[in-house]
Amino acid sequence: MSFYSAVFILLLIMDPFGNIPAFLSVLSKLSPGRRRIVILREMIIALLILLVFLFFGRYILSGLHLSQTALTISGGILLFMIAIKMIFPPDKKIEPEEQTEEPMVVPLAVPLIAGPSAMAMVILFSTQYPSLLLHWFFALLVAWTTAGVILLSSDILARSLGTRSLKAIERLTGMILTVMAIQMLLSGIRDFIHTL
Repeated sequence: MSFYSAVFILLLIMDPFGNIPAFLSVLSKLSPGRRRIVILREMIIALLILLVFLFFGRYILSGLHLSQTALTISGGILLFMIAIKMIFPPDKKIEPEEQTEEPMVVPLAVPLIAGPSAMAMVILFSTQYPSLLLHWFFALLVAWTTAGVILLSSDILARSLGTRSLKAIERLTGMILTVMAIQMLLSGIRDFIHTL
């Protein structure tokens, strides 16, 4: 997998455009200045979590005796499920009682940015090509920075694009991610057949 493919996949999984309504809903009672600080803080927390999985995830897999093929197949299935949710999004509104306090880690950093799929993907990158760990680190950094810029601009984007446009972007990225998920799943199945 190339650097650009890794950046693209991670960015699609982080789904910054799709997360704009959820972020705005959770942070609706905060002032615009404080909202940006909270978004930046949550993005940094999400990055630290993903870095832990990038650099130490393969040791977790090794300790659990999970094979590379199993990870590839499960990663494909997980990506497919995320893609389906992007094409047919569930209601991401947060209940009013959950908005009374400033969010910390949950739900913005985890699971909206550093969700199970993003964690699984960085583990997959680091276990498939461990010699390219620095490569994956920069791919994660580029995807994270792009997602951060989009989310920090969420007020402006929500006003200029509107809800319908944001939903259309999310569905389009979901369709692209579906194809990538199927390709990953097929690659995993092929590798499994070769091991028989």
